[in-house]
Amino acid sequence: MGMLEQAIATILVAATPFLFAGLGELVAEKTGQLNLGVEGMMLVGAVAAFAAAFATGSPWLGLIVGALAGTALAAVYVLFSVVLLANQAATGLALTIFGIGASGLFGQAYVGETVVPLPKLDLPGLSDGGPIGRLAFGQDPMVYAGVVAAVAVFVVLRFTRLGLMIRAVGDSPEAADAMGLPVLAIRGGAVLFGGAMAGLAGAYLSVAYTPMWGENMTAGRGWIAVALVVFASWRPERLFVGAYLFAAFTQLQFFGQSIVPQVPSQALAMVPYLATIAALVLISRSRMATRVHAPASIGRAFRPVR
Repeated sequence: MGMLEQAIATILVAATPFLFAGLGELVAEKTGQLNLGVEGMMLVGAVAAFAAAFATGSPWLGLIVGALAGTALAAVYVLFSVVLLANQAATGLALTIFGIGASGLFGQAYVGETVVPLPKLDLPGLSDGGPIGRLAFGQDPMVYAGVVAAVAVFVVLRFTRLGLMIRAVGDSPEAADAMGLPVLAIRGGAVLFGGAMAGLAGAYLSVAYTPMWGENMTAGRGWIAVALVVFASWRPERLFVGAYLFAAFTQLQFFGQSIVPQVPSQALAMVPYLATIAALVLISRSRMATRVHAPASIGRAFRPVR
């Protein structure tokens, strides 16, 4: 039970960056904006958060700074892709390359340093109530914030006027513009939200999950978050489940080594990326399902007539 409890607790924590980054990218893609800069935004958010937490001793301030850093990088994407109508894929890839380089440059001074991590919840009578109590009430607050964020995105997209506007812009920006909706503002706002969530995901890695700075510490999580949106068919409830599923794959290399020690650790480290490829291949075989759920204007630039 001890090992099972430890595995579940690790998966809960490991899924949190996927949740934040995936939900942000899902909202952006719902408006038709394909942002491939998630990996770069996560790295910039991670190094900015670690620097702020290291300087002030406050991991909470680090999370805020990380979210702001991701938003700032998303603003660059908005300028080039939404306003100036540059190619969305090329712009996102450029931001990822920039994020990798910038985070490595500014993070050199912090290699090997550590910060005070986020505190765990300590609810008397609940957090110490055996394995179930420790799992349900003994995680850090951001684990629960990820669940709340998933529910909030689901409710907003499904039941609110804002969600209807986001879906309308993603399905037909021309029709939405003809109805008087501010298409560029909605797209820009969604991308900024996605940048903030990606920055927050990166910040969580450096001030809670690790908590230390290491170059390229996201290790492809941003790309997995992008793939997770497609895997979930652009539906937040499926993304919620998929985040924990992919988190379990990422942790397999740690727990699998003790179960099957004869398997090389490098082979187990490949599992989450192989699972990502397999999921995308299976989804691509069902073109009808992808066409039904995918925003019709994804990846397509739009210039208002008015």
